[in-house]
Amino acid sequence: MIERYHRQTLLPEIGNEGQRKLGNARVLIVGIGGLGCPVATYLCGAGIGCLGLVDDDTVSLSNLHRQVLYTEDEVGLSKVRCAARRLRAMNRHVRIIEHPVRLTSGNADDIIRDYDLVVDGCDNPATRYLISDTCATYRIPYIYGGITALSGQVAILCHGEEAATYRTLFPESSEGTEHAAPSPVVSPAVIGPTPAIVGSVQAAEAIKFLVGFGEPLVNKLWNLDLLTMQTYIISLHS
Repeated sequence: MIERYHRQTLLPEIGNEGQRKLGNARVLIVGIGGLGCPVATYLCGAGIGCLGLVDDDTVSLSNLHRQVLYTEDEVGLSKVRCAARRLRAMNRHVRIIEHPVRLTSGNADDIIRDYDLVVDGCDNPATRYLISDTCATYRIPYIYGGITALSGQVAILCHGEEAATYRTLFPESSEGTEHAAPSPVVSPAVIGPTPAIVGSVQAAEAIKFLVGFGEPLVNKLWNLDLLTMQTYIISLHS
């Protein structure tokens, strides 16, 4: 174990105590697709004690250019089952919990409340509202990540006093969808490196947050434009 994590425990920000914190952490990843694959890979490699995987989808051929946990031989199989098998082979010391289901209002409480941190790897606003609302209820930090084509965003929501939530980013009217603010547009067009970079930033933020170093993106929205390689951070207010 000392050799496995040697390179990251050399960092004074982590050390042996930080590694112990990672080993005691329980992290839930909702969506094991373009974002969820790099998040799961790097958190498993970092030695997170327990990783929960939520996804009801199966592997498709069009996934493979960006969802790098899967192979051509796994097309048609459960993403959660395939990802869990790969992650266990990568690090047998990490406990992998499989949730091969869609996150719904009927199961969100039972699944989410058992974790210390939730990382968003999904691709639809409805699930993000559900994650955010549930995390806010249980005061569980939520690492949001979103991508489209050649751009992406990351933020840590639902943490601390006056915490920003997903509804802070994209308000939804209680009077009905006809009065609601525009929801984020999810485009199927994307190159593989876009979710790879954004998912890696989510994983880095999870490690920083769990260990307690640096300046995690709490109530801040990090933005990336791969066309120009410009990034910027804006503050969020609930």
